[in-house]
Amino acid sequence: MSYIDNYEKYLDETYSDIEKCRNTDQRIVFGYTSDADVLLTYSEQEFNAILEKYLKCEPSAGSDEVIDSMETFARIVSYYMQNGLGGEVDITNWEVVEYLLKHFEHVYSLGGTAAQGAAALASTGMPLIGYISDRSDIVCGLMDYPGLDAIKEGKRVPLKEIQQGEPVYHIVFAYTRGDKFRIGDREYEVPVANRMILDYDTIHKDIVVDDGFREYMEQNAKQIISYNLSGFNAIIDTELTGRRMEELGVHYRRMRENNPECIFYFESAHYLSPEVKTLVYQEISKYVDIMGMNEEELVAHTKEQNMSIDKNNLQDVIHGMDFIIDKYKVNGIIMHTKDYSMYYGEELEGINLEKALTLGNLLSGTRARIGHYGSLDECRESLELALSPVGLRFAEELEGMELDKKVCLVPSRYMEKPVCTIGLGDTFVAGVQFAFIK
Repeated sequence: MSYIDNYEKYLDETYSDIEKCRNTDQRIVFGYTSDADVLLTYSEQEFNAILEKYLKCEPSAGSDEVIDSMETFARIVSYYMQNGLGGEVDITNWEVVEYLLKHFEHVYSLGGTAAQGAAALASTGMPLIGYISDRSDIVCGLMDYPGLDAIKEGKRVPLKEIQQGEPVYHIVFAYTRGDKFRIGDREYEVPVANRMILDYDTIHKDIVVDDGFREYMEQNAKQIISYNLSGFNAIIDTELTGRRMEELGVHYRRMRENNPECIFYFESAHYLSPEVKTLVYQEISKYVDIMGMNEEELVAHTKEQNMSIDKNNLQDVIHGMDFIIDKYKVNGIIMHTKDYSMYYGEELEGINLEKALTLGNLLSGTRARIGHYGSLDECRESLELALSPVGLRFAEELEGMELDKKVCLVPSRYMEKPVCTIGLGDTFVAGVQFAFIK
């Protein structure tokens, strides 16, 4: 049977989902990191000037590189743009930050998977709890939504009440399909809209989750609908990672004991250290129900094991997801792309996976369309967008496959030139949470 468009049906259900949470103490939770993103506006003239002056070799990028000069910036970023890729790289030299801020127009926005996911869900009117690391006036101001609470002294309080400290800056270098740049006498065009996140950041080299927050979560576990985990990707010290994961493992076990029905959702990311990534996944996978990622992260996972998959081939994608499920023993994976989202894994009792994928697509698609986290009314306007032809083709192709695991695929509402490409994965995760409300 061909795909049936249920976007409007599931959007209509969100109103009662929100009311249910407003009228009870049940809450969705996002943790653990936040920052102030610096959104640069791409300038062909300025980027070409960088390449002309600083690009000394062919564009290239390794898995664990850092940007320590304008030369490495030029080499790495031009490689990502040339291939339409997105990723995250550490900046270790303040002079690179100064150069970028001086030569590119920029604005400040909210960063961090937990912070963006929480803000995206709060923008629909959903009450929830957020744990954030950067508690500066910039970040708390950007997260000042009614019903978005933090934990302070054992109680839920409006997030603005935990405001303190200086901001952490992450530079977002975004590019859209068709953006041009020149290397020598050859002109290139970006094939796919994407972005690079360039972190000049020291606090996220460690993740310390407050004792008070952990105690609140464990004592009120029966009221927690879902627990969204992210933010470990900037840690580079493996010994430190081992200690932190051991501490959090105790916390997650207590949460599981106190509420077996709580959904643990872990959103993947680009890790600055492959060794840290392995340690995090080995521990997190013991507790996680669903692991989320985009297609580039899927390719990166398999490439680390010398597997080569074509992200444009559905059979290859499923083969890659099978590999990750077998390696980390998670129940299932949700993969989100610009054309579709898909769940693959065990049947999850009581969860409407089609609803999860549909509302994830809708919230992220609305942000891509209008450039900010969308209200439910703005999400409804996104229904005017057509379904992705690639997503529809994959849905039809899936019908003819015989698979031994549960699979669900939903085409996205598609646009050629999105207004925004930042935080779409985090916003997608926000939409998924509606399906966990019982």
